[in-house]
Amino acid sequence: MCGIVGYTGPGQALGFVIEGLARLEYRGYDSAGVAHTGSKGLKVHRAAGRVADLRAALSSAAVPLDGPGAAIGHTRWATHGPPTERNAHPHRDQAGDIALVHNGIIENHAELRAKLEAQGCVFKSDTDTEAAAHLIGKLYQGDLLRAVERALEMIEGSFAFAVLSSKEPGRLVGARRGSPLVVGLGAGNKEFFLASDALPIVERTKTVLYLNDDEIVALKPGEIQIRHRGKPVEPKTQELHWSAEDAERGGFEHFMLKEIHEQPAALRRLAVELIASPGSPEGQPPAFRLEHLGLDAARLQAVQRIVILGQGTSYHAGLVGRNMIERTARVPVQVEYGSDFRYRDPVVDPNVLVLAVSQSGETADTLGGVRLAKDLGCPTLSVVNVTGSTMARESDGVIYMHVGPEIGVASTKAFTGQIAALYVFAIHLGLVRGTLSPADAHRRAQDLLQVPARIEEALGQAPAVKKIAETLKDAEHALYLGRGTGFPLALEGALKLKEVSYIHAEGYDAAEMKHGPIALIDEKMPVVVLALQGRRYEKIRSNIQEVKARGGRVIAIASHDDAHIAGAVDEVLRVRDDRGIMNALVCAVPLQLIAYYIAVVRGCDVDKPRNLAKSVTVE
Repeated sequence: MCGIVGYTGPGQALGFVIEGLARLEYRGYDSAGVAHTGSKGLKVHRAAGRVADLRAALSSAAVPLDGPGAAIGHTRWATHGPPTERNAHPHRDQAGDIALVHNGIIENHAELRAKLEAQGCVFKSDTDTEAAAHLIGKLYQGDLLRAVERALEMIEGSFAFAVLSSKEPGRLVGARRGSPLVVGLGAGNKEFFLASDALPIVERTKTVLYLNDDEIVALKPGEIQIRHRGKPVEPKTQELHWSAEDAERGGFEHFMLKEIHEQPAALRRLAVELIASPGSPEGQPPAFRLEHLGLDAARLQAVQRIVILGQGTSYHAGLVGRNMIERTARVPVQVEYGSDFRYRDPVVDPNVLVLAVSQSGETADTLGGVRLAKDLGCPTLSVVNVTGSTMARESDGVIYMHVGPEIGVASTKAFTGQIAALYVFAIHLGLVRGTLSPADAHRRAQDLLQVPARIEEALGQAPAVKKIAETLKDAEHALYLGRGTGFPLALEGALKLKEVSYIHAEGYDAAEMKHGPIALIDEKMPVVVLALQGRRYEKIRSNIQEVKARGGRVIAIASHDDAHIAGAVDEVLRVRDDRGIMNALVCAVPLQLIAYYIAVVRGCDVDKPRNLAKSVTVE
């Protein structure tokens, strides 16, 4: 949830950390703070609010940002204690010699706090994190790495730590368990970077390494040490493929709008990366680039059931994926929240494939489900966006989406990327299991290849959506309805509206409307209906009539050539619907635009919605 940045080297330590926090602010923005060591010892600066508030406080105090040394910074999503300056990170030990920032939750913090208070430590915050700072201070005997190592033996829960000591200026120590932490290596190891993810690092270096659970790294110019439970670990680096430009707004007012408009290019890139050739209608099957799949044909043929795990938007993508896989591979699929799967004692065996879906690859509950599945002997596969993420490393196989960094808290291009990646897997699985003919697989691959152009057409609806948003800005509630693949899209559309506009919205299978939700409908209730032509079209038309009979206002997302829908609804947003199940990707775009423009006209902070953070890395 929270964002961590660290630096050690001859460059502008505090300057880099402040800029890095600004790039990581999507992970939390309740408060922010920095600590740095140099010629004047250990200094800590904190502020409630956003990174801009911290920057203003530093400027007001005339704190120079251009000096060398070691520095750490933190942008907070509050868990323990309200978002105030006293609860902002970094936290210090009793002597004031140790400064620490933390992402995660220390589950035994109350027990540690009681013991430390008995030893004379005076706590100044409501956070769980401060217990770790005091503990490391008590254990420090001249070696910060060893003190952190000993502290980890006593700490229960999840964490990513970055730690400084005034007695070891220039040295930066990081550690992780359950929360991500990446190390960036500067040229010649003259400087090092530390962060919750690669976005703050990519402008300075493309060479990184990802820490595994219970690994500790100690960094100072010219030297890197990694240890795992007392034993040295050889650093294994990899190269980043993102650019610094990917993390900029590129002229768009918000990252969310930029990422909505990036979807055609992102899906073209995904197709180039995953589809070697689309095959031919004469019988040549598609060829896919799935070198990280980790599961050979024999293993996939043995699969008797698939369980898809996800949370939030990823769960909705999994519901679309279920339809795809069942249609193409004729294997039963169930979709579950990772948070339920991991604690329910699920009935699975080695013939059940557990497929995890996560943009970041760090979602705590989904990752917990993957680990449980592995313990139970299930093969595991993850669909993620972030190379080197924990889920990608711990699964038997991985399919990368290749959609580029997503910074807006409300997921857009990752949602469509997840669906597209699941579709590629569905086609591959159908071919491997013999349930899909080469000609049909070719047609489906072509459907995916044509989707970016259809999305570009759908983006042309933006002016119409803006006008609709003006009329919906004062709504207090909204309903989203769909059938078949339209149902998970209804869930996703409602989620987007809730996330960024703070309008209460619910998504339902339209068949469920008469089982309760119809009681909510009146003239104040806007209803967004996924109403593409197809085998469920007449039933959707009946649902629309039922809504209109009760005074509801209907906004339909309809087929480009539907000659009848306009007279039955209040507003129509049209999409070209000639790509089969891939129409789900096209329909996602007007749903995203509706949420975005309503939020903008309501004056909401679209990229940083209240109470939310991009990656949920704690339970």
